[in-house]
Amino acid sequence: MLPVRGGDGRKLTVWGIRTTWSTVADGEFFCPGCGGDRNYRRRTGRRRFAVLGVPLLPRGTAGPVVECQACKERFDTDVLDHLTTTRFSAMLRDAVHTVTLAVLTAGGTASRSALEAAVTAVRGAGFQDCTEEQLEAVVDALATDEGRLGLYDGPECCGAALSIELHEALEPLAPHLAGPGRASLLLQGARIALADGPYIPAEREVLATVGAALHMGADEVTRLLSAVRAP
Repeated sequence: MLPVRGGDGRKLTVWGIRTTWSTVADGEFFCPGCGGDRNYRRRTGRRRFAVLGVPLLPRGTAGPVVECQACKERFDTDVLDHLTTTRFSAMLRDAVHTVTLAVLTAGGTASRSALEAAVTAVRGAGFQDCTEEQLEAVVDALATDEGRLGLYDGPECCGAALSIELHEALEPLAPHLAGPGRASLLLQGARIALADGPYIPAEREVLATVGAALHMGADEVTRLLSAVRAP
């Protein structure tokens, strides 16, 4: 815009480019400006050449952009790739629960110490009402439902359905976890497996699948699993 001063000293805009914004969608996102979950509007704009504030000739489009309804800042649309705090917490909680069930399915629920370690992990992830009896019942149910987590064809074979379940729970979360976060999730499963003694082959296979689903290298997984000691 080209400003000039009027007779009273105030700036007046004679001509320039004016953008008119339209909202095409809305939702919730993690706002980098506010640093928390906020509502947003996805907006597109039309640029026009304006004289004295009156739009006249079209000059193309603007956006799309994401506008925070709290701070009013505008961001590129790739900001929507960042998980909201609420969504991230839910995905992490479900990931811990899935890893716990997978390890217990591999190692069994006969050990009280393994069940106690499993309950501690699941409660820490957000399922505060979880009990040993509930986990034991779920694992027993899964053991008779080959169509869900699957059974083991042998002591060293992670069932295909179980592997799919782990990848579905962990792979979408992996890009949003830093290295220590991925390692922590793997080690939670390792501590459950070791609660009743050294790893058995089926537990190692499950934990290797967890590492792969979290985009961790095989050498890193082996190193981490070896660093944890059975109580």
